[in-house]
Amino acid sequence: MPARTAVDIVERVADVLGGRAVFHVRVRTWGDLDRVVRAGLPKRSLQLVARRLVEPGASVNAFVYDVVPSATFKRRSKLSLDESQRTERLARVIALTEALWDDERESKAFLNRPHPLLDGDTPVHAARTELGARRVERLVQDIEHGLSL
Repeated sequence: MPARTAVDIVERVADVLGGRAVFHVRVRTWGDLDRVVRAGLPKRSLQLVARRLVEPGASVNAFVYDVVPSATFKRRSKLSLDESQRTERLARVIALTEALWDDERESKAFLNRPHPLLDGDTPVHAARTELGARRVERLVQDIEHGLSL
């Protein structure tokens, strides 16, 4: 696999979040991404992330409402800073796994399968915290370099 650049990853994360169609601006740098997250991601971004994470037959809405309570989600157009950060974190993990496998289905399968290096947790569940997301990112890097599977 060719080496990924920071721009590649940022653009992949932005794409997972909906890209230009959702943000109405191009996101190319970590600074650009930080600005859209701080401004509050559109709730559509969370729905798009959920669709990329949820396995067939599982409820996208249940996943969304686990991040933002349903009543709150329905009355707002944007996510809070905390909700936006959680959504971006999940999108970053998706972007990294999709870059590694270059296949959305393989990525989704990996993210939803318990992994021994995550103490038997699934990567998607682990990534709900910043520390857990860092563990998943490290695991993906190790897999990319042939150090783990």
